[in-house]
Amino acid sequence: MEEKRHVLDILRQTKSAIRDKDIVKLKDLSNQTIHSASISQDEINITLAVVIYSISKIIERTNYKHYPQFKECCSSIEDGINKSIDFLERGAEESFAGELQNIITELKNTGGSLKKHIEEVFKKARINKASRMYEHGISLEKTAKLLGISIFELAEYTGNTGIPDVNLGITMPIKERIKLAEEIFEK
Repeated sequence: MEEKRHVLDILRQTKSAIRDKDIVKLKDLSNQTIHSASISQDEINITLAVVIYSISKIIERTNYKHYPQFKECCSSIEDGINKSIDFLERGAEESFAGELQNIITELKNTGGSLKKHIEEVFKKARINKASRMYEHGISLEKTAKLLGISIFELAEYTGNTGIPDVNLGITMPIKERIKLAEEIFEK
């Protein structure tokens, strides 16, 4: 129940951010969702994170506005988000999951020359979100499988971002740990 409220909140904020063309907010919402997805590793949260991130990239690329299909694309996004909210509010989780897939399908089926750009946006969005899950400690193999990308694509992307270079094993020096332990046991 708590997760459903969280997803509804994310969708409502997404709707508002789309209306305001707030790309930073959309990316933040996508990252919040991928954090939840990293914990639960459920397909719906992962798909939602990819959809929101893709929307941010579509809106961000101002050159897309010159394509005749762009208005239809934006209308399709807003309609899909509204339907998603409605399905969740009515407790129709399966319909909600289906609507997320419909958003992706509709966007990928955008006509004309905008279609190939949107397909590329979704591919890169899956790789980006996979790297975020990998940052949360999910293995490279598991993350690649969850997002439907190859381990090579994910490894190449994370190698360029410096994610694997983060040394999480660095701890407090031993002398400081001993001093801290002594202080704790003195009390």
